[in-house]
Amino acid sequence: MTGKPEMSNSQISITGLRKSFNSHVVLKDISLRIEPGEVVALIGPSGSGKSTLLRCLNLLTVPDAGQISVGDFTLAFQGKSTTLPNERKLARFRAQTGMVFQHFNLFTHMTALQNVMEGPITVLKTPRAQAETQARALLQKVGLLDRADYAPDKLSGGQKQRVAIARALAMQPSVMLFDEATSALDPELVGEVLSVIKALAKEGMTMILVTHEIAFAREVADKVIFMRDGVVVEMGPPSQVIDNPVNDATRAFVGRFQASVNQ
Repeated sequence: MTGKPEMSNSQISITGLRKSFNSHVVLKDISLRIEPGEVVALIGPSGSGKSTLLRCLNLLTVPDAGQISVGDFTLAFQGKSTTLPNERKLARFRAQTGMVFQHFNLFTHMTALQNVMEGPITVLKTPRAQAETQARALLQKVGLLDRADYAPDKLSGGQKQRVAIARALAMQPSVMLFDEATSALDPELVGEVLSVIKALAKEGMTMILVTHEIAFAREVADKVIFMRDGVVVEMGPPSQVIDNPVNDATRAFVGRFQASVNQ
């Protein structure tokens, strides 16, 4: 794998991406382009490869083959001969892709403020005073400045997830990746997290969302991608993929969602 700078017209370019776990093929020759400021929703049944695709973009999972470009940084993968970049280059690559997980992953021994400050101080070498000023501004952005000194166990699930979003934003990423960011939340807390994501979309943040919130995907996404069995089955604007799907598998998946809403 190489890490040479290479200018790209798109924020994210994925070419021929493949990933298997033992004999199970999870991603099959995925190719996508995501433009700067575009919001993309990945939908599909469990096990379709959505989360694995997201983890490959952040190199939490290393692809078996293909190429990923994020901004001006390109990485190519060649199976067992793939060599990861050194830690400094890897951290630089990951800093471009802020990842928000299903289960928050906050440091339990740190306050909300310290959680948001930690990355800039340790990875970006930001002076502590500057990191604190930025962290407070981000907590205010997600509506939690008044919870800055709270430990995670004193926060609700929705508040923890908003701290996690602020923590990811603190690394000044060019792309935000959300892996089922609301699926672990109680229904009454989902809205407060979705409102933060919606605000980021309005600001022009490039985002990829793995979500089962189909109505939210319809509202906020510029492009919806329906995945099944490790392949992109259908891709287009929400008005096509959600409201008027052309593929039978997409139609069946969206139909189940619509049926549950109407019950």
